Amino acid sequence: MSFPSLWSYLLLLLGTGTVGYASYGHYPGLMAGAGVLLIIGAWSLGMAWRWAALLLYVVAFVASLVLPGHTATVQELLGALLMIGGLGYIILREQGTERELEWQRNTVVALRNGSERLAEARDEQAIIRAGIGILSTLKVAPNLAFVAYRQGTPYILAAKGAYEALLERPIHPSHNDSRSVQADHWVAEEALDLLKKPQRRRYHVAPVYGRASNHLGVLILTRNTDVDFDEEETSVVASFARLLGAQLGQLSAIRELRDANDLTLRSLGAALERRDDDTGGHTTRVVSMSLRLARRLGWDEEQVRALRWGAYLHDLGKLAIPDQILHKRGPLDPGERQVIQTHTTIGYEMLQDLHFLPAETLDLVRYHHERWDGTGYPASLRGQNIPETARVFSIVDVYDALTNARPYKLAWTRERAMAEIRAQAGRQFDPQYVDAFLRMMAEQDDAVIVS
Repeated sequence: MSFPSLWSYLLLLLGTGTVGYASYGHYPGLMAGAGVLLIIGAWSLGMAWRWAALLLYVVAFVASLVLPGHTATVQELLGALLMIGGLGYIILREQGTERELEWQRNTVVALRNGSERLAEARDEQAIIRAGIGILSTLKVAPNLAFVAYRQGTPYILAAKGAYEALLERPIHPSHNDSRSVQADHWVAEEALDLLKKPQRRRYHVAPVYGRASNHLGVLILTRNTDVDFDEEETSVVASFARLLGAQLGQLSAIRELRDANDLTLRSLGAALERRDDDTGGHTTRVVSMSLRLARRLGWDEEQVRALRWGAYLHDLGKLAIPDQILHKRGPLDPGERQVIQTHTTIGYEMLQDLHFLPAETLDLVRYHHERWDGTGYPASLRGQNIPETARVFSIVDVYDALTNARPYKLAWTRERAMAEIRAQAGRQFDPQYVDAFLRMMAEQDDAVIVS
């Protein structure tokens, strides 16, 4: 027990004894002083203790009136009522102040934690769900919904309370209404109509905008009571809507940038095919097959994107290889082979200034000719030391090279190429990834037979 709390209990004990003595002896002045002492002792212990102290004073005063031989004058009654009313008013005012301070503290904590949780969310749905969850902690309203458009139709994408049963539900105009629902008030009206009237006695709608005033959706809050949303609550909701909109807008901007990057790299990959003109379609095939294998291995979308970009760019360094070597029809001599092997490090160096490229993409470009047994190039890496993207891609790259014609060889059959991949498990390739690749190809064959 802390020192202040000990003093509070001692004051309460002293006040209780004093008010009892004053009541029994009918000493109104002493009783009033004891009442004040009770309130002082209870003040730091919380609101319940304050009301209990006031109630104790009231009980003591009433007891003093009913004890035999005691009578109260009008002045004493008026003084007691003023005492009770004054102390009650002070307690009520403090209760309101504490409630307001608690609301402000909860708001600050919720917005601070909300900023962190929203920043950690990796996709739009996760941001929306986190946003509704954070707004719920403010206890502004029991029923919450975030409504946004999907292909022109508004959907409830996140919800709390009564709206949870309506999650992922499309919202259509009711009563054959031909008016557009592309306005907040119509969407809100339709969303509110989905709840029973007792669940939406009071409601508030807050639009959510992203960057450049891009409309992203609406927040809908409803109450089961007749208590209106006050100015402070609507202001907090508006602030939160801006926070949610900023995060969704940032995600949209990042997505647009990534899409632009992806399109740029895909175009660069297509240009590289024209440079290495006897391998038409190679990039498209290895990208598609690599992504299928990565998803089979359970890679997350960031890893898959890094692999895709690396597959687009894996032969970028061949731009620096002389035509007479790159297009030579026949085996390369040792000097020529040494020159063409430089394409991995040249490509890696060419990409250094593209800071948006993840390390996994650069690893693929540099190390996709490494071998599991350590006899590859450019760094003679061995086993698990070879980056994952390079290990996965090397299998697909070799398979595509084997099954398609090159200036120095004819195309192999699918069966012969798969047999060679299997034979190179533990030598050229990661055995675990070879197994996954061969199962993927076998399932593809089965699907073709069934169809």
